[in-house]
Amino acid sequence: MLYDLNIAWSPGTPAADLERTLKFAKSLGYDVVALNHIISGPIPTQPTPITNPIPQLTTPHPSYPGGSASLPSLSSASSSSSSTNRPPPSKPSSSSNPSSTSSPLPTVLRRATLTIADPSTTNYRLGDYARAYDVLALRPTSDRSFAWACTGTTTASGDPPALVSLDLSSHLGWHLHHRTAMAAVQRGVRFEVCYAQAFGDANASDRARSRANFIGNLQALVRATKGRGVVVSSEARSALGLRAPADVVNLLAVWGLGPEKGFAALGEAARAVVVNEGIKRRGFRGVVDIMRPAEGGERKEVEADGVDGGGSGKGGKKKQQQGQQGQKRKNEGGGAGGGSGGGGAGQQGELSKRQAKKMRKEAAAQAKA
Repeated sequence: MLYDLNIAWSPGTPAADLERTLKFAKSLGYDVVALNHIISGPIPTQPTPITNPIPQLTTPHPSYPGGSASLPSLSSASSSSSSTNRPPPSKPSSSSNPSSTSSPLPTVLRRATLTIADPSTTNYRLGDYARAYDVLALRPTSDRSFAWACTGTTTASGDPPALVSLDLSSHLGWHLHHRTAMAAVQRGVRFEVCYAQAFGDANASDRARSRANFIGNLQALVRATKGRGVVVSSEARSALGLRAPADVVNLLAVWGLGPEKGFAALGEAARAVVVNEGIKRRGFRGVVDIMRPAEGGERKEVEADGVDGGGSGKGGKKKQQQGQQGQKRKNEGGGAGGGSGGGGAGQQGELSKRQAKKMRKEAAAQAKA
């Protein structure tokens, strides 16, 4: 499955243009897309409720609460409500809801991107935005906010936001350090590359300058992360800004990101972001999966990878392999052989070399006597 986690959306987006963009994304092969609402300006400090203005066009992703593997028609999806973990979405009116057609739509997620200039008054409101939207991303505009987005952000669940989206078409004004970028990747944060920024909507001179900034910043990001933790999106404002996956991979290969990592950034890395965000919203710290009464009635506890003592770690794997092959440690084999007093051929295979040598000496001494 291919993902495009950034399709530009605003309250003034016409319904016909939105419908055309979603249909074209589906025809190009993108199965899951995210409508991105960019929120700029100061974050409100008062504890006012955060509302999500993006309409819920389809059923939620299967990883999210209330999601199902099958996609219903657009007419039935527009009337469905969200999970209890998030505030119910506003019902789209007939003028803002694309009409149902024969062409199916991809699974639509709702995303918010916060433009961060001063991180001092933002951290404690991230949890409210994470509960209101499906995916939360940060767009830092300074060196201080970039370092904070990589190493110092936490939401209500204790996890960092999913994405750090940079405007690579502009002059960043700071250096992308390898240590800071890799610290973010180790925390689970992914860096988003939006290829539509290289095309631009300005005149010819500004477009050439934006493309040069984009290529230079992309190479700096790839050099800082070594190609790891990168997610590729479009940030298309219309259907003309979308590109086929093969074209995107070819462009990124020319600009410094290898084809294998380019395909992974469109598929595996983006899917990991969506699945992790869904687990955060339907579970507790990724360990306890909270199930609604209609789905099973009880809470199901899932063991994390590497926690169970039987088969995880070097010692557990070694014991498991020894148990499968019917082998024992040397001291256990020696004890079994000593108690048997020589035994048969089956017991000889369980003896250690030292014990077998000792038994041969004793047998030779008895024969000589």
